[in-house]
Amino acid sequence: MTEGTRVPATEITGLYGGVLKLAMRKMLGDVPESAGVLWNHPAAFTALMGINRKAEKWHELDKGLGVLAHMATAAAVGCNACLDLNYFMAHRRGLDEAKVREVPRWPDSTVFTPLERRVMAYADAMSQTPPAVTDEMSAELLVELGAPALVELTARVAIMNTASRMNIALGIHSEEYAAACGLPPLAPGTPVGSAA
Repeated sequence: MTEGTRVPATEITGLYGGVLKLAMRKMLGDVPESAGVLWNHPAAFTALMGINRKAEKWHELDKGLGVLAHMATAAAVGCNACLDLNYFMAHRRGLDEAKVREVPRWPDSTVFTPLERRVMAYADAMSQTPPAVTDEMSAELLVELGAPALVELTARVAIMNTASRMNIALGIHSEEYAAACGLPPLAPGTPVGSAA
């Protein structure tokens, strides 16, 4: 991390801590410093990890749209750690890197389909304080995605809002996962609330 966190990292210990470190090494190649920050409260950390693991099993929303929504949420909130990690994971999953790189500046980018833009606009609007989701936005997505996928989209954006805001509050920053696998830098972001 280039900047210090607001809470010092602690050593991840215990049986579950060992399993967690093994899983992170498998997924990321190492154990992020941010995990040590969150390990100051193992019960909170494992609860948050649990909801993320469960969400990974959901299947009503197209996975690519889910990644775009996650990243648009992280961009709207301003979490560079979340953008970096999601970019890395999109690369590992073989998603379209040209699109993924453009998410932080999606309102000005021309690489997205109309549906992708509506999904990111919804994620951006939901991430505002107060949320700026309109009846029209919801109605369009309900027709295009169906009720189960719209509920899943909303839940995924809510989960990413939790992670993004928690990371920012704790001073957790990007750990350069995208750079570590040779990926080009992320596109510059847009100001919060700039959804088209």
